[in-house]
Amino acid sequence: MSFRLVASFCSGLLALGVPSFALAQSVAPPTEPAETIKPQTATKGATDIATGGYVVSAKPKEDDPTHASDFTLSGGGLFSAGNSRTFAVTSGAKLRFRREEHQLSVAGAVNFARGGSHGEPMETTVENYQGLARYDFFFSDDVSLFAQTTARRDRFQELDLRLNVDPGVAYYFINSKTHRLQGEIGYDFQYDIRASSALQQPPPEGSPPGTPPPPPISKTQALHNSRLFLGYENKLRKEVALVSSVEYLQNFADLDKYRIIFDIGLKSNVSDSLAVATTYTLRYENQPLPGVEQSDSIASVNLVYTLF
Repeated sequence: MSFRLVASFCSGLLALGVPSFALAQSVAPPTEPAETIKPQTATKGATDIATGGYVVSAKPKEDDPTHASDFTLSGGGLFSAGNSRTFAVTSGAKLRFRREEHQLSVAGAVNFARGGSHGEPMETTVENYQGLARYDFFFSDDVSLFAQTTARRDRFQELDLRLNVDPGVAYYFINSKTHRLQGEIGYDFQYDIRASSALQQPPPEGSPPGTPPPPPISKTQALHNSRLFLGYENKLRKEVALVSSVEYLQNFADLDKYRIIFDIGLKSNVSDSLAVATTYTLRYENQPLPGVEQSDSIASVNLVYTLF
């Protein structure tokens, strides 16, 4: 009796348990649609906000010629005492600033020297002041329109002021931050204000005694010239830089009247910001004022400091 009751009880449990187990096995979890966003952790510890194109700050490449900022100061001197006394200073500054198609260049220089023997007063032997301002608009990587003006005061060329205004076109055969070769062609307007001491002309050579001198020349003179320029700059090595240029000015009215200006400089870096520069400048004018030499040259050794 009791055996039958136990058997009946076990049979009832199996009858209830087997369908429940089978039902649990047959009901699968719901399939996740492909469009459903899968669960992610709140953060991976690597958040980036500058991944969109409008957020990225793109720094210009170091060799990009369309983005340049150059500012240098230079200075040198010579001092001596004793049997011979000498005092000489030379200084200059250059700034070049370019952003995309716009470029601005500014430069200035001063050269001054005095000398004399022992027991005699010192006399000024060199005195000139120079300035330049220039703007370029680049139509492409190789071609620009420019307008520049230069001013010069030179005591020993008998010039209170020589002003040049030069519009023109420049073509860059090589144009990078470290290597440039450019040619320029354009027009030059020259306006001279002469020193009063240069206005009186001496009598012609070979004139008999008592010959009156010619009438004084004009205080001012305006000239219209054509201008050719070739410039080269090489900074391919960090330690050494070479800069050279030659400029030719040809007068329209008088083909026998012209000027040539030649510059060359070699700079050797002492550190990232300090360098020693050796420069040479030659100015030649085939028809200078009476009593003035045709050529002037200046050689100097300067310390050059690059601010940026």
